[in-house]
Amino acid sequence: MAARGWRRAAAVAAARPGPGRAPGAGPASEPVPAAAAPAAASVYVHWPYCRKRCSYCSFNTYVVPAVDEAAVRACLVQEARTLLRLSQVKSITSVFFGGGTPSLASPGTIAAVLEAVAGAAHLPAGAEVTLEANPSSTTTQRLAGFKAAGVNRLSIGVQSLDDAELRLLGREHTAAEAQAAVEAARGLFPGRTSIDLIFGLPRQSLDAWTQRLEAALGLCDDHVSLYQLTLERGTALAAQVWGGALPVPPPDLLADMYQAARTALVAAGFRHYEVSNFARKGALSTHNLSYWRAEQYIGVGPGAHGRFVPRGEGGCSREARVQVLEPIAWMRAVQSRGHGTGKRAMLSPLEQLEEVLALGLRTDEGIPPERWGRFSPDLSLEAVFGAPGQALQQQQQQGWMVLDGGGLRCTERGLAVLDSLLPDLLCQLQRGWGPAAPGPGRKDPGAVSGGAGA
Repeated sequence: MAARGWRRAAAVAAARPGPGRAPGAGPASEPVPAAAAPAAASVYVHWPYCRKRCSYCSFNTYVVPAVDEAAVRACLVQEARTLLRLSQVKSITSVFFGGGTPSLASPGTIAAVLEAVAGAAHLPAGAEVTLEANPSSTTTQRLAGFKAAGVNRLSIGVQSLDDAELRLLGREHTAAEAQAAVEAARGLFPGRTSIDLIFGLPRQSLDAWTQRLEAALGLCDDHVSLYQLTLERGTALAAQVWGGALPVPPPDLLADMYQAARTALVAAGFRHYEVSNFARKGALSTHNLSYWRAEQYIGVGPGAHGRFVPRGEGGCSREARVQVLEPIAWMRAVQSRGHGTGKRAMLSPLEQLEEVLALGLRTDEGIPPERWGRFSPDLSLEAVFGAPGQALQQQQQQGWMVLDGGGLRCTERGLAVLDSLLPDLLCQLQRGWGPAAPGPGRKDPGAVSGGAGA
């Protein structure tokens, strides 16, 4: 089926009715039947290849002399079909092609994977389909090919609009090439072109960062992702910094950079809807919201992660899955058994709630009672976090968190320091989930049900 074919079929169908750990111990760690909710999921597809490794990159990416794209395509298609069959999901909410550099794949590969997904589950005509792209592989002709294949949203790794900073980061594009790529993308995907920016680079000043941001605001569309540079072991940039060759901004300066960016973006009409993400005119990332809202997702490709209930194998609780990391080994696994899952672990109800908490608090909407209730129908947010003298009460008094009828969420101030708030909240959750005697608003923890949160 051609790309236009699956979209046409999806439109007709729409008109008809209708990071994994081993399970923890504790009173509620037994498997829990999956909630009888409509089976839906998002799909992440990992393209592991790059032309060059950036100096800061520790992702599961590979630089090889040549890629057997036909073989990789066949395995991506086969694994998508297998995992969708195992999950038995009926509808796909979004598809995201990440990497690596998926814009190095041909539009034909993107189309083939989308056709496989649409053949295994309902992929609505308007479902968000995002492709990550580097400016060096985004000519107008190539982008038009991706659009024809079914992509309707682009995420471009600009990272910086300064040539010296781009060289430091090991990027293979220039600032001028990044600008040309974003302009071409906006012409084809108006309102659906996102850019990534990195701050906190060695020797970067607050003035330099605000200048870069001002330039980006003059270029960007309606979605911006901001990432503070993280030094990862084994990367070239980390070796330079830890070896004393490069200084990094102190923590107070990093905080000032983050706040300056937030102030500028909000003034430009952007909603700060997640710790690192800003959108205006409703251009939020549907796919990434599915992670932060703890919905099911299926990871396809080398090293991809997933969270879903394997109903096709008789599973009744959510599992964490990680596909084999190395591409050749992953392809061998897919060819021999239909998928390349390397690790899988059933998530206990407590582990699922820990993910609901840690991910949901990254967003400005926080964790609504309805979502919490899908994973913990017998132990409310108020029962876990509302007791006097606990960590949350102290955080509320400091103006960092809010717990009310709308659920649990960070304030604007709290969102900026979430990493420092989470450990105490996770400890409070673990205590509330423990073997203490039942109190107001909770039942015996051994009786908790519905933890799959499908």
